[in-house]
Amino acid sequence: MIDEPLERLRAAARRTRELAGNRAVTGLGHEDADDDVGTIGTDGALGFDPFPLLQALHDHGVRAVVIGQVAGIMHGSTELTGDLDLLWDGVPEHAPALAAAFASAGARLADDEGRPVATRPDSFLRPKVRFTAPGAGGDCCTPALPWGGLRVRDCLDRAITATGPGGLEVHYVSREDLIRMRRALGRPKDLRRADELAALAPDRRS
Repeated sequence: MIDEPLERLRAAARRTRELAGNRAVTGLGHEDADDDVGTIGTDGALGFDPFPLLQALHDHGVRAVVIGQVAGIMHGSTELTGDLDLLWDGVPEHAPALAAAFASAGARLADDEGRPVATRPDSFLRPKVRFTAPGAGGDCCTPALPWGGLRVRDCLDRAITATGPGGLEVHYVSREDLIRMRRALGRPKDLRRADELAALAPDRRS
């Protein structure tokens, strides 16, 4: 049985691909996203499919937690997105599996200034590394990334797990923590999406 949050995500990714397929290439990546529109307005929406990378993380035994608007969609948000943001614990012993998962998915990495870095364990120990993989790009963060005073490490412990075909497990941040993260960032899209999430009926696993 496929969990409803993953069904929501598959449907949203399909709608994103259909929408983006009808427009011209913009030349904009996820780091260029407008603070109001979000990454749905960038080329990240072209061919958007986060599942190959999520499957690679599962196959390599990596516990990376989905944050950002993909998590919002899994909780029932109706806004589409063109990127996948992840949070992991930043423990050096876990970095080799993370690097192997990203490499197997064909991901390319860049530092916070956009300079390419090798897809190897030490690259993931930065507070944040950008990635571009077939189907999805975004940020892979550790708890060392400042988040407006919010202790994001605690969000890892409260994450929810959704199960898909073949035993695929996708971990995603709880609705309450996602609302806190949104409000801590405070951009127009974050505040709007936080209000939307707050108005939804809570997921029974939240």
